Amino acid sequence: MNYDDVVLGRRSIRGYLDKPVPRELIEEILALAMRSPSSMNTQPYHFHIIAGEPLDRIRKGNTERILAGEPDSREFRRGHPFQGVHRDRQVGCAIQLFEAMGIERDDKEKRQDWVLRGFRQFDAPVCVIISYDKELSDSDDTAFDCGAVTTALVNAAWSRGLGCVINSQGIMQSPVVREHAGIPDDQVIMKAVAMGWPDEDFPANPVKITRRKVDEAARFVGFGD
Repeated sequence: MNYDDVVLGRRSIRGYLDKPVPRELIEEILALAMRSPSSMNTQPYHFHIIAGEPLDRIRKGNTERILAGEPDSREFRRGHPFQGVHRDRQVGCAIQLFEAMGIERDDKEKRQDWVLRGFRQFDAPVCVIISYDKELSDSDDTAFDCGAVTTALVNAAWSRGLGCVINSQGIMQSPVVREHAGIPDDQVIMKAVAMGWPDEDFPANPVKITRRKVDEAARFVGFGD
């Protein structure tokens, strides 16, 4: 694939084939992703790649705790709920996905199953946890750099035929993740990426979420027009 094909073709994948992903392929993808820029070359990120039985234990622990009403223990700052146009875009995304999945507004069972799917890392064969050194917690650049490498990661995966979805559900019960992924205490758990071979028959996978146009997001200054 050329770059345009990757960027324009990539979409978030929420349904996966029950097919393992070779470690060598993931290492190749990570090597590409780590070419992303970081502030003064600090490269603050760590990757914890989980599969098999440890990932199953995380899925089970996440699901059990959320059904038991355990409060969110997400470690990375989360801010306030979205409001205004940002909330509108969030709702618009959910509407597109629910329509594709045939989930009616009043179907509580299907809606809960959809939520729990996120806590199970969408049943993907691989989960990548992104963390960073706790000593960098006060650095705004660190969050930016981790976002950049994560974007590069999902694009590199797509170029190799793998799908991903960046998510927070998989790390909201951080004690479960830290225990079964063996993440050191001096790192902050930031984000999760579900990864695997896309299931072309999964209804939500073809959905391409609506994007703003350039003239809605960009201002040009000093161009003489």
